[in-house]
Amino acid sequence: MEQVKKSQLAQIIRERRSVKTGYKDDPVPQELVLELLNDAVYAPTHKLREPWRFIFVPTDAKPFFAIEMAQHYPDEMFEYRVKYFNEPAAYLIVVMTDAENEKQRDEDYGAVSSMIQNFQLLAWERGLGSVWKTNPHIYDPNVKEALGIQPDEKIAGFLHLGFFHEAPEGQPRTPAEEKFTVYKPRL
Repeated sequence: MEQVKKSQLAQIIRERRSVKTGYKDDPVPQELVLELLNDAVYAPTHKLREPWRFIFVPTDAKPFFAIEMAQHYPDEMFEYRVKYFNEPAAYLIVVMTDAENEKQRDEDYGAVSSMIQNFQLLAWERGLGSVWKTNPHIYDPNVKEALGIQPDEKIAGFLHLGFFHEAPEGQPRTPAEEKFTVYKPRL
């Protein structure tokens, strides 16, 4: 079978990595985050609900943010968590509506997940590393209060952002053929 050259998009999808460590000290420009978000929000969204909003924590506010977030952990974890929250150059906190209807909740989470993937691909293309984190603090009522999360909202995740020194090595994926079946009518 003839090898077909991958499209640029397919190549970016395959090359994108979650960048968890190794961030440079370079600040992440708010303008860049907004530019990426303005494209990322073209994700599929049922009935055009656009169930997201964003809280950006810029590099210069991060030390204060780290202390505030670390306060919501047990005392013995405080120093470790301050260090953890100071590692990325910036944060993008993705907040989503928390519908009472299960179907809408699933549709909205799918839309938010698609939007986050769009953002991560666009960021990667621009040399901005990211990782989507859903650590326990996203469920903490005190964290939600500190961030102004409304009763009908929830935190979908914290995106850690930063320009990186070196891209992490990727892991191979299971070929789709190994998880693929074809429906056969039972009539």
